[in-house]
Parts: sequence; structure tokens; C-alpha cells
Amino acid sequence: MSHPQTPPVSQAAQTPQTSQISQASPPVLTAELLIDTLSPDERERATRVEAVLPALRDAAARADATGAFPVGHVDFLRDAGLLGLVVPRAHGGLGGTLRDLAAATFAMGTACPATALAFFFHNTSASRGLLPLAAIDAGHFTDDEAPAVAAFAGKILTRMAAGTWLANFASESAKSAGANIAIATTARPVAGGWQLSGEKSFGCATGVADTYLVTARIAGDETADGLALFLVPRDTPGVSARPPWNGLGMRGSANHGITLRDAFVPADEALTVPGAFTRMLRVGRGSFVGNQLAISAVYVGAAQSVYDETLRRTTTKTFADSGRPVASSPMHQVIIGDMTQHLETAYLWVRRQLELETSEPPLRTKAEEHRQWRLGKGTVCESAFAVALGALKACGTSGATLDGVIGRTFRDLAMGLVMTFPAERGRLEAARMVTTAAENDLFAVVAP
Repeated sequence: MSHPQTPPVSQAAQTPQTSQISQASPPVLTAELLIDTLSPDERERATRVEAVLPALRDAAARADATGAFPVGHVDFLRDAGLLGLVVPRAHGGLGGTLRDLAAATFAMGTACPATALAFFFHNTSASRGLLPLAAIDAGHFTDDEAPAVAAFAGKILTRMAAGTWLANFASESAKSAGANIAIATTARPVAGGWQLSGEKSFGCATGVADTYLVTARIAGDETADGLALFLVPRDTPGVSARPPWNGLGMRGSANHGITLRDAFVPADEALTVPGAFTRMLRVGRGSFVGNQLAISAVYVGAAQSVYDETLRRTTTKTFADSGRPVASSPMHQVIIGDMTQHLETAYLWVRRQLELETSEPPLRTKAEEHRQWRLGKGTVCESAFAVALGALKACGTSGATLDGVIGRTFRDLAMGLVMTFPAERGRLEAARMVTTAAENDLFAVVAP
């Protein structure tokens, strides 16, 4: 197994020791830094990801500087078949699992975290197909309901497999004390379908994705059972991009969101079976709907990248008076030791969560998986950010720029501290689960 301090051989920046090792050893896929053992099928899928990393890495600096998603990345990922990475082969996809998705977002995170984040959100759309089908198999839908649910799920999966980029829009600026995500966007029935109105404040691939997958509440229903899903083509009348915002990091992920004003969606492009959304959540694992664990893998990949860059700088630059590497100074030894510990911590939490969510039979109860995720997401993000903070200290003023791997990754990893839910909220929810067996809901509806 390659340890965190050993950069993947695909990276341009390598330590001298790694270069020597790579000449005598078979190439190591970046994914193998996260997952020790890949099956032959997983290795084939990870090889597809590896092939796109140079193009993603080359465009990362410009994407950050311009605050725009590199549209050419859509073609790179589509041509590699990766838009169907986690779509079952029966629906035309590559047949990957959460292991493949985590490996992919991690690897992309070492090259361009913003693209990795957008790719993650595309793949969360697959859960809106996979979980309803699993809920049908689990008996959560009646014989009358199942055909409509299966038809909608199939549309999502087959379109992703065919190369359609889906932007998954659930998050809004509205907040709920009892849920992590509150939905105020409203769907009203009209002749032949539905009219959607509301604002989605975050979701990635705004103006880039072919189709927006929108979560909305049915007008008049004030419970989570009124949540529904809608497939909205990007150029639908009444759909517009919100103004771009000057984000601190993840600037190339096109995450400024959309506005819907009486946007029409045909009835057969919607999943509005009452309670369908909440019933599909019953079959989710520890990080809930959307395979959220893979978002943490993005941050670990970014942390690995900035760690590698720090080692490259501090082991190749020498002191003018002694000729010894900068990394040999006591101060740098302490900082690099701290960075190594934080990086190992991030790896351990992601690997453990991945084990919990993919083991069959499950190693722990669903509640225990949920609690571990509440703790793990924040711990991973804080640990990854600590690696970037150490890089800033170790590389000094030459690394303290807005551009460059260190400045860019420092800002990207700062975004991980606030996305989905901060670490403090996760710990609070974990404490509530331990002391009162209570936990927040994932989704809730609120008045617009």
C-alpha cells in the first residue's frame, strides 16, 4: 500500500525517492492511495479516471482564476464513459459502486478539486435512480406505484449512461432547525405536468449540465412526503442561472445555482408518487442519499496534492549556508509531521466509512453508520484543511499566493469546512444520537 507521504506516480511533482521507486515498480493508480485492493473491474474503471487526470490538472489553475467550469471537461469525462460510472450495466453504465465513486472523486481531487466536486454532484443523481429501485425490491411501494417509480428511476440511469450530465439541485438558502436540507421550491400541478418556482442556491454545473435534477415540494403538502423529483432541461423556459458569486474556493465548479419561475415539467419527467422520496431514503446507508461519502474523498485527494507539493518544495529547496534541504529544519520537521498525521487521519475516517457503507452483510446498524458519517465528514474536512494550513506554513511567503497549488488548495479545502454541514453540527447530531437516540432528518419542507 502506498502511504500518504508517497505521491502517486501519475503526479508531475514527485520526490526523488518516489521517482526511484516508480522505475522499479509497476505504475500505481492514484485510486490505490485510497483503496488498498481494487478488483479487476474496479481497476479498469480507475484506469479510465487516471487517463483524464492530466487534462484536469492542466486546466485547474485557469478554472480557479476565472471562476468558471472548464466546459471541455464534460467531453473528457463523457468520452471516457465516466458519466455512467455508478450506473448498473443493465442500464448501460460501467457498473461501479460507492467504492468506484470514492476512488474517482479522490483521484480527481488530486488534480482539480472543483471538477471533482462537480463530478460528485452529477453522480449523486444516480442515487435518485438506484434507491427507488432498491425501495421497490424492499417492498416499500405497492404494485400500483412501482411502475411509475421504476420508469422515472430508469430514465435517470439510462440518460446518465448515455452521456447526459445531470446537475443535482436540492440545497437552498432556506434553513431548517430539524433537517440538514430544507426545500422551499414549489411544484404546482398544471395541464400536462407541473410548474416549478423557487431558487436553488448550490449544486454545481450551473449552465454546464444538460439537465437539472430538481427536488421540490408539492404545493399544499407541508410534510417531507410531499417532496418530489423533476428532470428539467437546462434551456427550459423559466429556468435561469443565478448570478455567479465570488467564491473563496471550488471556484471552477459552477456552483452558483439556478432560479425557476413557473418552469414547466411534463408529468412523465417527474416522480410525484406521494412519499416516494422519503421511502427511497429508507434503503440508504450511512451517508444517506447521494453517496455523500464521496464528497469527503474529494477533500482527501486535494489534501494529498498539497501535501505532495509541500514535500517537493521543501525537499528540493536547500539552505544557502548549509546546503541541506529546507525540510530538514526542526520547524519543518514538526510541521510536516503534523501534516502527515492530519492526512492519515483523513484517510482513516474515509476508509472506515467506506467499509461501513459497502460491507455485506453490514458491519454496523444503520443508526451507527449514520452516526459515524456525522462525525466522519467534519473530521475529514478539518483534517484536510489542517494539511493545507501546514503547507502554507512550511512553504512560507513563496507559497502564500492566491494562485499555485498551495494557495488554490488552501481555499478549496476551506470550502469543505462549511459544505453540507459543518463539523460542529455533525458532532452535535452524533451526541444527540448517543444520548437521546435522536437525529436530524436529512430533508424537510419549509414555506417559501
